[in-house]
Amino acid sequence: MGKNNMKKELIIKAVSVLVFIALSIGVVIYANADRPKYTVTENSGVEYETARVLSVIEDNTVIDESVENQKKGSSELKVKILTGRYKGDICKVTNYFSTLYNVDVKEGDTVSVRIDTSAEHTYTVSIYNYNRIPLTIGLVAVFFAVLVLMGGKQGLKAFIGLAYTVLVILFVLLPLVYKGFSAIPVTIAVIFVTSAICFLLIGGTGKKTASAALGSLAGVLIAAILGAVSAKLGGVTTFQTDEAEALLLVKSTSNLKMSGLFISGILIAAMGAVMDIAMSISSAIEEIKLANEKATFGELFKSGMKIGRDAMGTMANTLVLAYVGGALNMMILIYSYGVSFIQLINTDFVAVELIRAIAGSVGIISTVPCVAAIGAYLFGHKNNK
Repeated sequence: MGKNNMKKELIIKAVSVLVFIALSIGVVIYANADRPKYTVTENSGVEYETARVLSVIEDNTVIDESVENQKKGSSELKVKILTGRYKGDICKVTNYFSTLYNVDVKEGDTVSVRIDTSAEHTYTVSIYNYNRIPLTIGLVAVFFAVLVLMGGKQGLKAFIGLAYTVLVILFVLLPLVYKGFSAIPVTIAVIFVTSAICFLLIGGTGKKTASAALGSLAGVLIAAILGAVSAKLGGVTTFQTDEAEALLLVKSTSNLKMSGLFISGILIAAMGAVMDIAMSISSAIEEIKLANEKATFGELFKSGMKIGRDAMGTMANTLVLAYVGGALNMMILIYSYGVSFIQLINTDFVAVELIRAIAGSVGIISTVPCVAAIGAYLFGHKNNK
């Protein structure tokens, strides 16, 4: 009987995985069926490619000591295009310098160039920016190496879970929102699925994973409700954010619904911290139960809350400080204007950042009792499966 049950369980798991994969592929295909694409022709188009600086023909730059020694002026470069349809062509490019645009390169460096085609085999090349592809790959490689070296198999699983989350956001969340789906329900669904997959990878199937997944979903929903209520009371919408003007242009040529994007951003930002604290508490409750088989619901809940209280402060600080760090430049600008408290507290920028930080932090804090209660219930009853 035992072997038959194990075989039946394996078949159920295999079928479940196959069904999930099939559904995922179907969703991705549907979401990206009419994905916006920028097309180029033989006679027109703008492309961004990689080029190598063969030499600096002429340097007409000067150092502006009044702006922290930034270069101004221009330089003449000879570059060789390394990618795209003009690969192998050698061009002369003028590299302009200003306080806000300062791509300082030398012979042998690779750069990102913009190629504007105006007619067949007729195009102009300009310096777009530094070539940051090697840096990006290097940083990801360092992150992966540190995660695997320090975390071993669990670190590898965590990296796979993170990669899965990023791919779902890029190939499911963004396309569906662009198609006109309401951002908040789609975001909540994406968060639940991705967090469940991450928890399954790290903790496997079982009560620990179930309590962490359900508890984190509850915390995210609480953050969504608080964020929506606060935004309604404060008159804050996506239309008050910095990207509103650009999004309006996108909306004019698509079915994009902007109203829910503000709350969706809060949920995605809080997702990582919520998952962190949820798994920590769920794992702790499991360990307490293993150490004391007679532990009751009340004892497990009390222990989960005690552990959660120690973690929630640092988690909330993490989220708030992340928002403060991202808004530091704007905060310096506001400070330099010497605005009054009344003016400051009523600006759109402050309201937006305040709601983001508080709603996300409350979501993290609310995750603690949710996970503690669910975990205590699951582990406190022997017959729960």
